[in-house]
Amino acid sequence: MFNIIFAGTPEFAAVILKELLQTKHIVKAVYTQPDRPAGRGRHLTASPVKTLALEHHLPVLQPQTLRDINEQEKLREYHADLMIVVAYGLILPQSILTIPRLGCINVHASLLPRFRGAAPIQRAILSGDVTTGVTIMQMDAGLDTGPMLQKAECNIAATDTSKEVHDKLALLGAETLLTTLDALEKNIIQPTLQDNSKATYAAKIKKEEGLLDWQTSAEECERKIRAFNPWPVAYFIFKDQTIRVFDANVIERNLTAKPGTVLTITADGIEIATAKNSLQIRKLQLPGGRVLTANEFLNARKDFFRAGEVLGN
Repeated sequence: MFNIIFAGTPEFAAVILKELLQTKHIVKAVYTQPDRPAGRGRHLTASPVKTLALEHHLPVLQPQTLRDINEQEKLREYHADLMIVVAYGLILPQSILTIPRLGCINVHASLLPRFRGAAPIQRAILSGDVTTGVTIMQMDAGLDTGPMLQKAECNIAATDTSKEVHDKLALLGAETLLTTLDALEKNIIQPTLQDNSKATYAAKIKKEEGLLDWQTSAEECERKIRAFNPWPVAYFIFKDQTIRVFDANVIERNLTAKPGTVLTITADGIEIATAKNSLQIRKLQLPGGRVLTANEFLNARKDFFRAGEVLGN
């Protein structure tokens, strides 16, 4: 049985904390990001991890930084065996990594060393990967560079959005973490060094990356739509409006039309030419409106798109 400090912020981390709380291990305290403004009212909102921790009457700490000596002393007072870090969002300095008896371990949503960094799920989908997974890693001072304790694979289905992959990996991460803790208790884990020559970086997603580029292939556009669902959501600009796209599929066909040309408009979708094949948009949203199927959209705005028109970007 370990005394544990848990550090995490988003829903991915909350799923793992929930499973951890069902075990014999004792969570002494929970660290999470400070409350942030959210929603239309921009009200201060607790993270999913904080909400769960409070439900279980756990001490919650929300420092702005862990580089502060006083914060480090607070953490030391918990006499933890391990600190488990899952999408926490703060850098852990070396002085923190050495406080728990067995150091700090991280649950990372990729098969390291592929996709170190902030957005491994989205980058995996964008890259067309068909397999991803989780890695339990002993943390060091680098960015996701520490020795690997355990890995588990997960498929990426052809229709999976980031949300769907996220949910699969959260459950897999919890399961893999618990088997790792059992192995650590039994002292039967052999850490494996990462091959730095195979490392890739998953940079943080920026909203402007969601702009669909008809000069790329339909496959690339479709992967972007899945990768950026539910956030930041892929989009294109037409008639001075930002139109968000939530679902689309690729139609294989030889085209002579200029990329961005509206090819067909049916209840099944709005078909747009790209540099290779066409993209059939099946769910979309106008500013201030709700997400509509193509059929619903055409019933409400039947003349918004016209075959032969060329979209701007």
